[in-house]
Amino acid sequence: MRFSTAFALLAATSTVLAAPVPALEDRDLIARATVFPPTTYAKAQISSGTGGNAQAKAEAVCVTPFAGASLASVDAASLTNLSIFRKAAEDAETDFNDAISAAGAKTAAGLALNVGKIQNKVLKLTCLAQVNKIKQAQGSSSAAAAITDAETKLKKNIATDVANKGKASTGLANSPAAAASEKAKAT
Repeated sequence: MRFSTAFALLAATSTVLAAPVPALEDRDLIARATVFPPTTYAKAQISSGTGGNAQAKAEAVCVTPFAGASLASVDAASLTNLSIFRKAAEDAETDFNDAISAAGAKTAAGLALNVGKIQNKVLKLTCLAQVNKIKQAQGSSSAAAAITDAETKLKKNIATDVANKGKASTGLANSPAAAASEKAKAT
């Protein structure tokens, strides 16, 4: 009985050890799995709540999904999805400007919208920097200047957001400009 148990264990072990190991090309395909699925601005906007934490919220949306992945191996779908989302965040700025004007820049509603606009800028610029970091990792020679430009603007807007810590922030989850941008890119 001991012999048959040992034999069965040995047979099972050798079967597992004989299983094929994915070729290097297959592992590269696995690494290229979509890490940034399509998402809408309404679902992932970060401007609602209070000011002061836009950097962490923006990184959670635009950077964290790529953690552990080689940016050089990010798939085209993820890059496209991130680019579409970044454009939607950029287009939402128009709606923030209109909403601030309608509310009155010095009113409580206008001030909260302005805090939200700054958080939206942090989101937009974080996504822009990430898009260009991916492009640079994939061989684009023009991405370095775009990264520097985005990060310079990002630092300024993060500082403004930190100065707004604890202040009410109003988002525009239903930004018509962002929705139009997403719809145009999806077709």
